[in-house]
Amino acid sequence: MNREVYTPSELNREVRVHLEAGFPRLWLEGEISNLARPASGHLYFSLKDDRAQIRCALFRQNARSIGFRPENGQLVQVRGRLSLYEPRGDYQLIADTMEAAGEGRLRAAWEALRKQLESEGLFDVALKKPLPAYPRRIAVITSPSGAVIRDIINVLGRRWPLARVRLYPVPVQGDEAPPAIVRALAAVDRHGWADAVIVGRGGGSLEDLWAFNDEAVARAIVAASTPVISAVGHETDTSISDFVADLRAPTPSAAAELLTPDGYAMANEFARQQRRLARAVEDGIRRRAQRLDELSTRVTRQHPGRQLRERQGQLDAARRRLRVALARIAADRQARLAALAQRLRNAGGRTIPAQASQLDALARRLRTAGQRLVPDRHAQLQALARTLNAYSPLPTLQRGYAIVTTSPGGEAITRPADVAPGDTLFTRVAGGEIVSTVTETRDNPPTDTTSAGKSQKR
Repeated sequence: MNREVYTPSELNREVRVHLEAGFPRLWLEGEISNLARPASGHLYFSLKDDRAQIRCALFRQNARSIGFRPENGQLVQVRGRLSLYEPRGDYQLIADTMEAAGEGRLRAAWEALRKQLESEGLFDVALKKPLPAYPRRIAVITSPSGAVIRDIINVLGRRWPLARVRLYPVPVQGDEAPPAIVRALAAVDRHGWADAVIVGRGGGSLEDLWAFNDEAVARAIVAASTPVISAVGHETDTSISDFVADLRAPTPSAAAELLTPDGYAMANEFARQQRRLARAVEDGIRRRAQRLDELSTRVTRQHPGRQLRERQGQLDAARRRLRVALARIAADRQARLAALAQRLRNAGGRTIPAQASQLDALARRLRTAGQRLVPDRHAQLQALARTLNAYSPLPTLQRGYAIVTTSPGGEAITRPADVAPGDTLFTRVAGGEIVSTVTETRDNPPTDTTSAGKSQKR
């Protein structure tokens, strides 16, 4: 017959696996004995009743969050999982939390109230009121003798010194605490002074924090018209007030930080934005100055006086070219005539009749060309003069018309919408310039055609 033989280590390993798989996480109540606190920060102890005991271990990361200092002889409730320490064959409870024995009943009541209020929708995000971005007046509901109010004032003085604080003193534990907190919340709403309210206290056991797990306090927080921040206990503590408040803060100091902006950071940001704005303004002024220079250059080039001078110069040049051309043609014809006369003298009498005939013909051609050339050049000169007059505003000004601008040498105004009452107008007429101020504009021009287009002083 085959027999299965275990070594002690194999058997302990099998027992540990079955023990851990067979028992879910559980709560164990008993009296602490044989408590040891090594330098590692772990807690090793036994839980016993009047008939038995079980070894327990609470490791450092969990031991830090239990909220009180365990002592031998203290009745506690421990939650954890069963396991086996294989080298010695000792089975033990690996704990993850510990509460005083009375907290077990409080924890059950806490869980029942949480489920009730959640089923009523009091934890709904839609009920949460928005917090002010820059609160100026903050109400604090807490004990006047605790460290909470001092911590909040210190944080506000560092981050947001503009805020004013009003303390609503209340007891924060005991039977008198819940009704006092409810009355303080009602007073904050009635006074209408605060932009937001912080409700909180320092850390402690579940029993110490029980005032903030009271149903009346929870319903008062939901009913408050002022945004409420719950700041109860330490970061690991959770109260019913945290669920119903508009914001939950892990500590009272954190509540002050979450409620207010960082004034120092804002000042730095304002300074940065101010520098950016100054640079943008300088760049804008520089670009507009360049644009103004460009427009001024364009106005100067397109000014009627400049164009008139350019056309006058073109006309003078045409006249000079015409005189030079006429003189050159006349000299050329004179030279040809002299050459012909010389040839005639050299030829003698044999060719006098024929040469005389040619000379007469050439003279006629010269007179004809001269008569034709002079009118052509005169016609060209008249055409240039007409072109000059067409571009020149002076004839128009002589007929009683005017050019109206908003600045000397600026662009002409063509619509009433181009000016507004109070603007200064510069009116160019034939005899000079008139400076006037606009008192009224009209969309429709006067029907009197004799004055249409003329500048009127108003």
